Amino acid sequence: NKFESLSKVSAMTRYMKSLRYLDVSSNLLRNDGAEEHCQWTKSLKELDLSSNQLTESVFGCLPVNVKKLDLHNNQIPSVPQGIAELKSLKELNLASNRLADLPGCGGFSALEILNMEMNSILTPSADFFESCQRVRELEAGHNPFKCSCELQAFVRLERQSGGKLSGWPEAYVCEYPEELKGTQLKDFHLTELACNTTLLLVTALLLTLVLVGVVAFVCIYLDVPWYVRMLWQWTQTKRRAWHECPEERESVLQFHAFISYSERDSVWVKNELIPNLEKGEGSVQLCQHERNFVPGKSIVENIINCIDKSYKSIFVLSPNFVQSEWCHYELYFAHHKLFSENCNSLILILLEPIPPYIIPARYHKLKALMAKRTYLEWPKERSKRGLFWANLRAAI
Repeated sequence: NKFESLSKVSAMTRYMKSLRYLDVSSNLLRNDGAEEHCQWTKSLKELDLSSNQLTESVFGCLPVNVKKLDLHNNQIPSVPQGIAELKSLKELNLASNRLADLPGCGGFSALEILNMEMNSILTPSADFFESCQRVRELEAGHNPFKCSCELQAFVRLERQSGGKLSGWPEAYVCEYPEELKGTQLKDFHLTELACNTTLLLVTALLLTLVLVGVVAFVCIYLDVPWYVRMLWQWTQTKRRAWHECPEERESVLQFHAFISYSERDSVWVKNELIPNLEKGEGSVQLCQHERNFVPGKSIVENIINCIDKSYKSIFVLSPNFVQSEWCHYELYFAHHKLFSENCNSLILILLEPIPPYIIPARYHKLKALMAKRTYLEWPKERSKRGLFWANLRAAI
């Protein structure tokens, strides 16, 4: 027919004391704002209002004793809270409307069958099963489900509730996100870590702390802060030299070799090394910190300048050497020159045997050099020292 006013239809039934079933589907019924004038007969048990133009205000104009209510194919966007209680309602059909979520059962305490197919439900509320304990059948397929953590919680609770979903699993398919479109809900799984924000944050925090701890341990063990400071010193010295003496930017080699040694080995250097190399035929010009460092400049700057102005760098290795902080600086800068200029500029003299266990972790470069490069050993027998000096001169 062409009924338009729901309140007028209800008034028609007022004196129909035996009326139990009424079908007014496929009419032009809409809410006319006269809900307070709805006067349904109390005998009405089944009401079919499908395929009309009803909205959510229809819930204010329903027979209180109705047991079966069909509202499918209308324009209902939501089931409003605080509606008049339909304590006898057992079956409710809300298919093909505009609902975005499952309704709670606060006003439908006896509800057993609910049809929510073909609505606009993206993520149904997981608490539906808690508020609707008496529902034994739920039809919610053919909705544009968004596969997310909330949806996974809904499916998990449904399984725990004993399989109330009608049409499972064929009618339950992911629509969003695009990469999961067409995936059945039964095949959609996310890890507990991905869905539990607290667990994810705690895990990320623990992993971050562990990573920071490991990095800190490695940095301390390998003395990374020390190397960073030295690289900064080297960079600053080069920058000052560039700005202060532009006419001397290109390094001018003034010495055959720079000598690096511990003060505790200075007696051997002054009595043996320097006299034997600087005197006689084929004398060698050596750079020694005591006589060639420029007053007024920092020690680090003097070390860098002396290494840059020398063809070679001679390191007098001994247990005293590895315990000297300044020797480590000199070895670091000479090693830096070795790789930056790709030149064979290091000469290692082993004055005394160095037990591996006394070499600090920061001297890993020294360990690598001694393992890969040939070094000269100072002979205790006087008869072999002539060959030692010859080899050293040839190396320089």
